[in-house]
Amino acid sequence: MSAIEEKLASLGHSLPPPPGGAGNYLPFRRSGNLLFLSGAIAVKADGSLITGKAGAGKSLEEAQEAARVCALNLLAVIKSAAGSLDAVKQVVLVNGFVNAAPDFHDVPQVINGASDLLVAVFGDAGRHARAAVGVASLPKGVLVEVQMTVELA
Repeated sequence: MSAIEEKLASLGHSLPPPPGGAGNYLPFRRSGNLLFLSGAIAVKADGSLITGKAGAGKSLEEAQEAARVCALNLLAVIKSAAGSLDAVKQVVLVNGFVNAAPDFHDVPQVINGASDLLVAVFGDAGRHARAAVGVASLPKGVLVEVQMTVELA
């Protein structure tokens, strides 16, 4: 188990199986030392989806948990691409999308669920640039989708 996976375990998390693509795209693409990760939707390790709309039946806390699940799925993709999470030099960019009611204005706080996990796991190397966007719909009705770019050592 890598040092980063040990850190994840100490936080009460484990890596799910890496999600596969659902269309004509790759789960990741490497260019030099950059690893570009396709968006990961809120799919739990057991395969169940976290669906719904923030501000319309789903609380901020539920949406933050969905963002954490997305981040864990992305970490699983990184491990499959790089062989180990210890290969991550830094998280560069996170883009988060929240299935949100029109009057839901806490989208950045939702994506903090992913951002806070990345900083807890990678320390300063987990701090990143970010966009957090509320949208009218996401694939399969999921609550959150997160996309990420990391630099590998």
